[in-house]
Amino acid sequence: MTRVVHLHIGAPKTGTTYIQTRLGRNTKTLAEHGVHFPSTSRLSRPELSQFRAALDLTEQDWGGAAGHAEGAWDALMRRTRRLDGNVIISHEILAPAHSKVIERAMKDLAGSEVHIVYSARDLARQLAAAWQESVKQGRAWSFRKFLRRSRMGKPFMMQAFDIPDVLSAWGVAVPPERIHLVVVPARRQNGADQVDTLWKRMCQAFEIDPDWAPLDSEVTNKSLGVAETQVLRHLNQALGRKVAREGDYDDLLRRMVADGTLFHHRSAPVTLRPDNYDWVEERTERSLEWIVASGIDVIGDLDELRPQRPDPDQRWHNPDRVRSRAITQAAISALGSMTAEAARRPDPHGLAVRATREIKRRLEP
Repeated sequence: MTRVVHLHIGAPKTGTTYIQTRLGRNTKTLAEHGVHFPSTSRLSRPELSQFRAALDLTEQDWGGAAGHAEGAWDALMRRTRRLDGNVIISHEILAPAHSKVIERAMKDLAGSEVHIVYSARDLARQLAAAWQESVKQGRAWSFRKFLRRSRMGKPFMMQAFDIPDVLSAWGVAVPPERIHLVVVPARRQNGADQVDTLWKRMCQAFEIDPDWAPLDSEVTNKSLGVAETQVLRHLNQALGRKVAREGDYDDLLRRMVADGTLFHHRSAPVTLRPDNYDWVEERTERSLEWIVASGIDVIGDLDELRPQRPDPDQRWHNPDRVRSRAITQAAISALGSMTAEAARRPDPHGLAVRATREIKRRLEP
């Protein structure tokens, strides 16, 4: 049987975590239909194994000690070469890969029919989500600085969002008909319908039936409002990025942010300043022109990639200048959540208590 590998390279902030965890929860039913989402270990979830493999391939060490991912890509390739049928490999850090990384990936996948899958989203929403994600990961930069550097193409995520650059680089290795661009649905749909539409579009790209993966993802990565993001940003500033990224403290904080248990309410959403839409729309039109001329496979409506300008009468909430009262309320919410987490733990002097004390100390005048 011919082996077809669908290599899903991102982009970040396009529902990739949802797609990966849903595939991971349904490996048995997918395998019954000749579809594989491989792991390198029975003790490791496929999405985690593939994350480590992507780190190894791109020579990075995010989220662990130096060398913790070494050998993971080769292990995933050995597992892949033992499989027949449809194999899905997915991680968003692959999007802005350098030419030598792409060359190695294609060499290691020789003998397979490789398809590149890339999911894209309205850039205005994508940038707002990317800044929040960077703060969740320990960064302390302002939204203004993030956008300024994004306009210059500097941050990793902005490189991953550049559709022409990303797909031109990967397109060296595969013909355009085997490059599948999946459009993330626009906000016109409600949350559940938007996720369902995205899932069906991704399944079309992967050439699978959506019903082959009946178990929904249980993982959430909820967006934050302007006040909640500022609380995390101030905490990152106070602790320093190195401290904020270390060990169990970082794991606890990121988990509680991601699953929505750290903050009970959300303040005004993070959105672009109205005068930022000009350059975002310009880049979007450049991408759309490239897509149409490229001959790649498009799944979804390209118009959904066009940013929707806000109502001019709608007040814009500056993410860098949030009222002290709103920040205090968000901080108190975080303290309450940390305290509740501490109470649930067997060690009353453990991690959650120390984290709560640290946040409280930083808030004291």
